[in-house]
Amino acid sequence: MNISVELTLTPLHDDYEPAIIQFIKKLRASNLKVLENPLSTQVYGDYDEVMKTLTIEIKEAFELIERGLLHMKIVKSDRYDYEPHF
Repeated sequence: MNISVELTLTPLHDDYEPAIIQFIKKLRASNLKVLENPLSTQVYGDYDEVMKTLTIEIKEAFELIERGLLHMKIVKSDRYDYEPHF
């Protein structure tokens, strides 16, 4: 089963950019489809592969920050090629 995941990592301290950049670079290095925009990062792929990768990378990201939030939305379909029709 394919899924789409939207992630927003928000460290709650100064000098937050290195942790976010590292998190995104690690996701890019995976075998998953990854898209970024200024507000979030989207990851697309097989459920088991996406969740396995996210479990590892979220833990590593949390180890790099003192305090923070991770907002995650999961859609049960691969929305990678979505284009609005309006």
